[in-house]
Amino acid sequence: MTRLVGVDLARALAVFGMFVVHIGPSASAVDGVGAWVRSLAEGRSSALFATLAGFSLMLIAGRLEPKAGLAGRQAKARIAIRALVLLALGTVMAMAYGGVVILAFYGLYFLLALPLVRLPARTLAIIAAALAVVMPPLAFGVRSLLTEPVTAALKAYDPLDRIDGVGLLDLLVTGFYPAMTWMAFVIAGMALGRLDLTASTVRRRLAALGPTLVVFAYGTSWLLGRLFDGVREAAEMRGASAQGSEPKSFGSGGDLAPPDATGSAWTLLTAGPHSGMTFDIIGCVGVAITVIVGATVAIDRLRWLRRLAAPIIAVGTMSLTAYVGHFVVSSLVSVPTGTESQDSWVPVLLFILGAIVFAGIWSRFFRRGPLEYLLNSVTKVVQQLR
Repeated sequence: MTRLVGVDLARALAVFGMFVVHIGPSASAVDGVGAWVRSLAEGRSSALFATLAGFSLMLIAGRLEPKAGLAGRQAKARIAIRALVLLALGTVMAMAYGGVVILAFYGLYFLLALPLVRLPARTLAIIAAALAVVMPPLAFGVRSLLTEPVTAALKAYDPLDRIDGVGLLDLLVTGFYPAMTWMAFVIAGMALGRLDLTASTVRRRLAALGPTLVVFAYGTSWLLGRLFDGVREAAEMRGASAQGSEPKSFGSGGDLAPPDATGSAWTLLTAGPHSGMTFDIIGCVGVAITVIVGATVAIDRLRWLRRLAAPIIAVGTMSLTAYVGHFVVSSLVSVPTGTESQDSWVPVLLFILGAIVFAGIWSRFFRRGPLEYLLNSVTKVVQQLR
């Protein structure tokens, strides 16, 4: 099966969106086009990453047809090993750089997705839709029950929390990317991975579905904000809380507030970035579908674009290297991130240019990125499985 280069382009765009949020100027320091770019990237770039992560699981487990027998067992073992590696790497990075590192969350997503890798696209889409509707209010209710004594008691027995302060409770419920709500993105990506994106009919349907979800989610939330003062006030309070929050350190999410920052049930009807609410999830899935399909169609139909964008596409083939690399490089050169004093786009442009140059050169000599090569090497142990 030929490689879907458009998916690599979408992954590169997610990387660049991550740079904008982590390294770019704060939301309060930009306006005009800059504010629009920042707003577009916040929440949606990480949601696009999570959706593409689900898509990648299908590349391992068998895209159009799930692998069976020995091949199926090896595929599941490969996914499990990747999950454990990401959990470990995310934990180490959180200890080294502080803040919120999404890799540990990804590791948990992969483990939770294992029982679903053989399901067809329709079933996966139904599960993703159900999670998008059910999980936000359920997570809201669970978080409301987690008083400080309860949280302290749970974390006292959590080995991960003792290591870097981000334990299972954070990974599942209270973190910036909690599995309870973010698994909807991963499973939606798995559903996309089971579809034949080279088929014109599939592309047309997805090209209609993506924007429809975007308009429905953000339009409905906006309309509810106009009709009900509680929704409008919850959205305003969340926005103020986000801009006033002090990120712990690099990569903690910039101006973003943690889920349920207002504590109001009206928050369930808002669509703010990283809110983890139903309209936010639906809207972000719509954006992800639109970007993935748009990039795939553009690359397939515009041959000149494929040649011109080759270095950018290379960034998408080594997104793990780009993610970890921007932590390492930023710490070495002391880039100011996520602070009110950061008002320049120069660091973002330099990181994007650096990633493109590195990936473009590296891809001329190697098939995979440095960390992608190491991750693939670790999973080769599954070949011994019988």
